[in-house]
Amino acid sequence: MNDRPKAETAARTTRRWFITGANSGLGASFTRAALRAGDTVIAAVRRPETVARLVEEHPGRVSVVRLDVADPEQCRQAVHQALADGGQIDVLVNNAGYGLVGAVEETTEEELRDGFEVMFFGAMRLVRLLLPHMRRRGSGAIVQVSSMGGLMTFPGNGAYCAAKGALEQASEALAAEVEPLGIQVLIVEPGAFRTEFAGPALLASAEIDDYAKTVGAVRARLAAADGTQPGDPDKAAAAVVSLLGRHDAPLRLALGADAVQAIRAKLAAVTADLDRTAELSHSTAID
Repeated sequence: MNDRPKAETAARTTRRWFITGANSGLGASFTRAALRAGDTVIAAVRRPETVARLVEEHPGRVSVVRLDVADPEQCRQAVHQALADGGQIDVLVNNAGYGLVGAVEETTEEELRDGFEVMFFGAMRLVRLLLPHMRRRGSGAIVQVSSMGGLMTFPGNGAYCAAKGALEQASEALAAEVEPLGIQVLIVEPGAFRTEFAGPALLASAEIDDYAKTVGAVRARLAAADGTQPGDPDKAAAAVVSLLGRHDAPLRLALGADAVQAIRAKLAAVTADLDRTAELSHSTAID
């Protein structure tokens, strides 16, 4: 018979989240969802003042660390501080990122590298920093916020989708490596959600006229969609929370009807290519 007080039991099951980009968009929704679940949050943000009100509204349940995920030393310091202050991190959410639109030719080397630094290298850096802690405990969850663009792309999104695709491939390998150790990996693939992605957070490369019909059309659609996206970020965060810790959880979670439709179309196109070229593919074996 368990004679421990209910308060002690509740404290044992409370999770501690480390969320990058926790001050806006999906990151803010993840933070609210974690708090609604009775958990505590470490908000890892570049500008701590942007979450000051949140800290005031949830005394003792939200702490803040200054973090630019592109800065290796800040990553080390933020993780060290978070572990020193609370003793454990149960859920890592790699959410920090931004939109980048531009044809491959339009995208500069700096823009491409910056995108990868934030959305791939920064995320994987935090994974590596926290894995020793999670391995010792034999538990934990890593939520990698990708995009439907992690599995498919369209004109003008080559750099963004390349970074998200790299994150997905590394995370798929990671999931197979850490699942036997009691650590969950969840790759989240949102479609169009009502965040600042297509507004202030969207960066655009310098335009080349020859790409006006392809990339220019995409730029226009993204601008027109700002504020009218069909996805509810809070519902997306709730869907993620519902899968944490479940033994039957998927590796990938597409969010939004548009994401499901786009990913299905990509998989169908890949299957069609395989079927159409199967004979030629098989003909390359050594006789």
